Amino acid sequence: MAPAKDNKTKFRAIIIAYPVALIAIALAMNLLLFGVDAAVVSLPSKPVIAALAMGAVLLVINHTVLMTTTELTRLKYDLKATPEEWAASDHNRADITAEAETELERQHNAHRNATENTVYFAMLAITLGLITPVQIAAQVWIIGFALGRFGHGFAYLTGRDGLRGICMSVSLIALYGMGSYLALALIL
Repeated sequence: MAPAKDNKTKFRAIIIAYPVALIAIALAMNLLLFGVDAAVVSLPSKPVIAALAMGAVLLVINHTVLMTTTELTRLKYDLKATPEEWAASDHNRADITAEAETELERQHNAHRNATENTVYFAMLAITLGLITPVQIAAQVWIIGFALGRFGHGFAYLTGRDGLRGICMSVSLIALYGMGSYLALALIL
């Protein structure tokens, strides 16, 4: 087997094992560190609401940073957001440099990735808050997700791939933590 094919096979195995490992970590944390209470539907406790509020504020700050840096990138490279803006400007879309295109793509990818993950977070966090979870579990998962996403956005925008991977893992463990907590709480 050629070395390139060996590397692809190895990376394929890592890619497949990665989410399984993160799910196992989240499940172990729920079972061994936090404990899981049976689901009882009620209004969230004040500490869980505080975690939701703190998480929401961090995610809004992250969104604001992503939005602002996208606009600063457009300004730096004289890029426009709509066909109407291009038509009204002195610049031509065909004149976009490769660097400008790459930097705007980085901004868009960071923003899209944050939005995609926040949708799942919102569904899981709201549901988690409504089943009277163990408070420390809810707080760790909710705030952990928001901190992970904040770090991921920073690392993505500054080209720090190692940090981006760590922060992505933190936010994914938090999502899997909320999901596995919900699943366990519903079967207890």
